[in-house]
Amino acid sequence: MDIERAQLALLTELAEIARTLGSPQRLMLLQHVSQGARSVERLAELTGLSVANTSQHLQHLKRSGLVVARRDGKRILYDLASGPINELLAALTYLAEHRRAEIQSVISDSVNQTERLEGISREELLERLRDSSVTLLDVRPREEFAMGHLPGAINIPVEELEERLSALPVEHEVIAYCRGPHCVLSVNAVALLRRKGIRTRLLNAGFPDWKAAGLTVETGA
Repeated sequence: MDIERAQLALLTELAEIARTLGSPQRLMLLQHVSQGARSVERLAELTGLSVANTSQHLQHLKRSGLVVARRDGKRILYDLASGPINELLAALTYLAEHRRAEIQSVISDSVNQTERLEGISREELLERLRDSSVTLLDVRPREEFAMGHLPGAINIPVEELEERLSALPVEHEVIAYCRGPHCVLSVNAVALLRRKGIRTRLLNAGFPDWKAAGLTVETGA
């Protein structure tokens, strides 16, 4: 009976987390917080929610142990709690991708399956970084880049990429990344650069995964 009670307690906790995540607004907030700590006001701007609504959703996430809050002067900043939360978000993405063909079609419209298979793993990238044989391209917005990025990465937001191709060193292969393995920003960047004849691959992970793995990150513009 003790085992049954323990199992029931675990399943109850899982059900509570599932209820908390059963909101697109909360999932959106988690995605933004996974890039780095942000204030309630900034999260409200990013998600298009009111400050009051944002605060309410964040409190739900906090009670479920998914985010933590800390004071920074007069502001309250929210960050991801400890634990495999990025992995949880990735697992939910994989499940949604499996269940909904529409998500797969968005990716396929931007870059074909062959190009996706030519992505680079985190392990291979680490080897390539050691011999300085690649150019890292972060296509996230400047704010996210400043909060944290892969060492030595160049930041060109994807909407500016076509106009700033001259900023990319042509002697190295370009490795593009953004928020995760299914982030359309980097997928679109790879498609654009390949059309321009630039050797480019997609990192099979994003900045949150890199950070969660305990790898070195840089901050600032």
